[in-house]
Amino acid sequence: MKSGIIAIHKPCGISSARVVARVKKALGAKKVGHTGTLDPFASGLMLCAINKGTRISGFFLGGKKRYLARICLGIETDTYDLTGKTVFCAPKAVMDDLKNQDIVETIKSFVGIQDQRPPAFSALKHKGQPLYKLARQGIKIQKPPRQIEFFDISINQIELPNVDIDVFCSSGTYIRSLAFDLGQKLGCGAHLSKLCRTQSSNFLLENAIELEAFESLDKTLAEQRILSLSNCLEFLPKVVASKSIAQKIKFGQKLLKKEFEVTPKTKSGLFRVTDDENDLLAILQLNENSPEYIYSCVFSS
Repeated sequence: MKSGIIAIHKPCGISSARVVARVKKALGAKKVGHTGTLDPFASGLMLCAINKGTRISGFFLGGKKRYLARICLGIETDTYDLTGKTVFCAPKAVMDDLKNQDIVETIKSFVGIQDQRPPAFSALKHKGQPLYKLARQGIKIQKPPRQIEFFDISINQIELPNVDIDVFCSSGTYIRSLAFDLGQKLGCGAHLSKLCRTQSSNFLLENAIELEAFESLDKTLAEQRILSLSNCLEFLPKVVASKSIAQKIKFGQKLLKKEFEVTPKTKSGLFRVTDDENDLLAILQLNENSPEYIYSCVFSS
């Protein structure tokens, strides 16, 4: 079976782990993982890594994300989303005083680099335990704020109490925390009531297949949905290896800079090496202080 990534359109109401299990069963694959979870109430793009594709998952975890979100003003919950318990309701007078222009300006004020505090109900871990499990036991652990960035936030519609936005942000950003912080700034409280991920790294929701539609495919057609390892990493420069270099990679032998006619220059120093059929052999990294390349991942065996 091919290795690579399948872009799945996750439905609302199931966990990311359940999506992975269903994809694995449909393919009969040995190994399936993901490159980032979605909350059960959320829908949208979920990247499932198949077989050796699990080894390149890390290259997508830090990728930019885009979401369509609905924020409900006036009600704050303990989880910052619609699944939680209500902890605050804004008085009618406060809601009546909300002006669309104030809402727009406040939302736009979040654009840029900033520190964001993750919710107590999240998959982040404390001493090996997910925070949401501890929070359900009444033990709320507040992780320190971490730096994130909102590249752009567009307001699609304001129909109070609901505000629909399009968010383009860095990896590690919690849209639930954005909803909570917006409610705090407006003084009315808020929670996230709807979320759909539309982009993850270079993958778009419009090119994903719905989970049930994927499960209905026969195995041959299902395998055709797997994007190859090399094509998944098109954002990394490519070098086509000669037969001698391919052999060295296969046996894990040292690769010297002088063996390559051209060395791609990238910010990360990473580039992919393929054979002449575009099959991924390895991901290498340039080491400025050594005549050798560093092996990041090897797929040839």
